[in-house]
Amino acid sequence: MTTFQRAHVHRLVKLLTESGRRRLIAITGPRQTGKTTIARQALAALESSGIAWRYVAVDAPPGTGPELQPGDTHSWPDFPEPSHTDGRAFVGQRDSRWLVGIWEQARYAAERSPRGAVLVLDEIQDVPEWSRTVKGLWDQDQATGCPLGVVVMGSAPLQLLIGLGERLVGRFLPFPVSHWSLAEMVGAFDCSMDQYLFFGGYPAAAERWDVEDDWRSYIEDGIVQRNVERDILSLTRVDKPALLSNLLELGSVYSGQILSYNKMVGQLRDAGNTTTLARYLTLLSGAGLLAGLGNYSSKTHRRRASSPKLNVLNTALMTASSGYTFEEARADRSFWGRIVESAVGAHLHNTRAPGVKLHYWRGNGLEVDFVLARGPRLTAIEVKTGRRRGAVSGMEAFTRRFKPTRTEVVGTGGVALHEFLSEPASFWLE
Repeated sequence: MTTFQRAHVHRLVKLLTESGRRRLIAITGPRQTGKTTIARQALAALESSGIAWRYVAVDAPPGTGPELQPGDTHSWPDFPEPSHTDGRAFVGQRDSRWLVGIWEQARYAAERSPRGAVLVLDEIQDVPEWSRTVKGLWDQDQATGCPLGVVVMGSAPLQLLIGLGERLVGRFLPFPVSHWSLAEMVGAFDCSMDQYLFFGGYPAAAERWDVEDDWRSYIEDGIVQRNVERDILSLTRVDKPALLSNLLELGSVYSGQILSYNKMVGQLRDAGNTTTLARYLTLLSGAGLLAGLGNYSSKTHRRRASSPKLNVLNTALMTASSGYTFEEARADRSFWGRIVESAVGAHLHNTRAPGVKLHYWRGNGLEVDFVLARGPRLTAIEVKTGRRRGAVSGMEAFTRRFKPTRTEVVGTGGVALHEFLSEPASFWLE
């Protein structure tokens, strides 16, 4: 695991070392998907490039100072923590003045380094009003030509991380990091297909697979709870936090199934109205937890008004809360079939390129599991795991009505599951 590198590392190194305009990069993605590891591995690759760098964990306890990679001759000296403008030592929370001090140190190093410097700010959302401060500092650097590249990191969607009221998205180069794919988990941990389907794509959880109770606690407490509390509730207004948590729990139980908003209201306490549920689903999707797919239609307003198909974005969220052990899940063919379908949906959602939409289709009692759409291109996908269902008739009905450019069956009689999970969503649109 320590030597495994995702493809993101090479891309980040390229962005940080290319000549020309300096970058303000925003690395975002679900919690525990390796964003910090990607940044650290990229910084290690800068050692021979003549670029100075510093990694700062914003959520580290005050007084510990910014982190410095031992032995890196290109990183600048370990200055003490910044002071307030009146000269008093800073020992309180890390606020905008603290951020300005860190940035000033980075500027000093960048001006004295042969190829400039890179500053990485991890968990940037812990600095109040950070985006306004970064905007001002970055604009100053662009005006003066300071050779400083900056990377900010957080576990929330870029729009939520920056702030819904801020117009800063254009200044940032988005660098999304999603859940680990089958190929990545196999490469890092030599896991089997069944292990990937059940335990999901959380790399830090792999060492807990042998003790399933420990693994389950890690998923529920270390990922689900922290995602909700730190990455959603702390960054946006949620009037009914218990409802948001209950919606995630409901979605984990019903992953792979179509559930109307009215039915959700009936099953959730204090559910409010369907508009609230739809907004909470959007927040959960942005945090990499749960998506609500719309029914495909050539008319946009009908897609928005349709009952959502719930789909966890990492199968660990579904299995950890199920109570099933690994062996029990494999023995229950119906439940295992839903895991497989959820894994396909999660893969398509997580690997979509910008502009690619993911839906399902239901009409006249017939269904197609997933529909990929990009401009005029349309791909219908059906997942078959031996369950009794009208897969062929559903695909035929969809084809007659919408004339997709491509149809695919995943599993029995079609593309092997491991082959399908080895290609991004855009591949299946070609």
